[in-house]
Amino acid sequence: MSKMNESILSEQILEDMKENRIDHMKYLDDMEVLDSDVDKQVVEAMNAYDYNQYTAADVRRAIYKENRTPEDFAALLSPAALPLLEEMAQMAQKETRKHFGNSIMMFTPLYIANYCENYCVYCGFNCYNHINRMQLNMEQIAHEMKVIADSGMEDILILTGESRAKSDVKYIGEACKLARKYFRMVGLEIYPVNTNEYRYLHECGADYVTVFQETYDSDKYETLHLMGHKRVWPYRFEAQERALMAGMRGAGFSALLGLSDFRKDALASALHVYYLQRKYPQAELSLSCPRLRPIINNDKINPLDVGEKQLCQVLCAYRIFLPFVGITVSSRESEIFRNGIVKIAATKVSAGVSTGIGDHESKYTGKEEDGEQGDEQFEINDGRSFQKMYEDISEEGLQPVLNDYLYV
Repeated sequence: MSKMNESILSEQILEDMKENRIDHMKYLDDMEVLDSDVDKQVVEAMNAYDYNQYTAADVRRAIYKENRTPEDFAALLSPAALPLLEEMAQMAQKETRKHFGNSIMMFTPLYIANYCENYCVYCGFNCYNHINRMQLNMEQIAHEMKVIADSGMEDILILTGESRAKSDVKYIGEACKLARKYFRMVGLEIYPVNTNEYRYLHECGADYVTVFQETYDSDKYETLHLMGHKRVWPYRFEAQERALMAGMRGAGFSALLGLSDFRKDALASALHVYYLQRKYPQAELSLSCPRLRPIINNDKINPLDVGEKQLCQVLCAYRIFLPFVGITVSSRESEIFRNGIVKIAATKVSAGVSTGIGDHESKYTGKEEDGEQGDEQFEINDGRSFQKMYEDISEEGLQPVLNDYLYV
């Protein structure tokens, strides 16, 4: 297991880590168990990965090959690849333009609740963090959606804290039905659910599901997720497969870089996509690459050894290995970094972002909101509006795209 990122820790968290906790590899009674071996393939490859064995020759061979293998991808993530980042970026840009042209998709997240039953020690929503909690009702959700839609946005990602008690599947489904009235594309980033529940949410209007595994190192995962349904590692790993089995058009994947060994987590994230794409060739799959950000009550949290250069390496390696896969870069990253990466590897970016609850009108129009608001999940780094992001992408010679499919 890799070294713990100490910027996450506090005296209270260190004490809580000593408590007895449920087995993080054992499914709870209400959790669906799949007959799938994808997790074994991914974990075996991750555990066997020795990134220090690769040379510059291995990296160059991987960059210029026609069809790259997982072994080639492993070389592209290695320390030996960092001095060859310019060559990787050139190849990544070539693959991006070949498969996606100059199109950059745009979306925005909408947090509708921040109640959470999990104790994830790095997250601003964790159940022991003292923040303002809020759950929007349907009238408030409709108001938030109208404000966002009026800005021109057509692609929405609905998020909640991970609490079935406060944000049950029916509540999320009703929010999806509302979203269909305002947006052409509705995605979800919620707690993992069973196949029949994903099917219901798809019928309500959602057809894309994003789940962050956080870290694929199950031993490290156990030390970071101390309580709640999220503690169960294999159930979370299989979430995207359940969503695809339920008829969802696609799914998003990621580790949260900075929690564990970022090279091993990046390898596992991409192999998770690689094996599921072979199993579900019709699915539209995507990767993102979030890094740890400060939260309320801990402004020291940082992504440890994952600087922008390392992040760029990971994103270029993703593109070279998986040229058809979408790559999302969120507002966790800076304006300068995102302006650069959309010209190289990224195909989707967020804009007009708030990670708080019920505050879009004040952030979009400057008008003070009536009533209370819920606190944010983490600090964003790029606060550009939809309009400003649209203009900046256009000025780079790229084409902002608001929607590229029909819901069926």
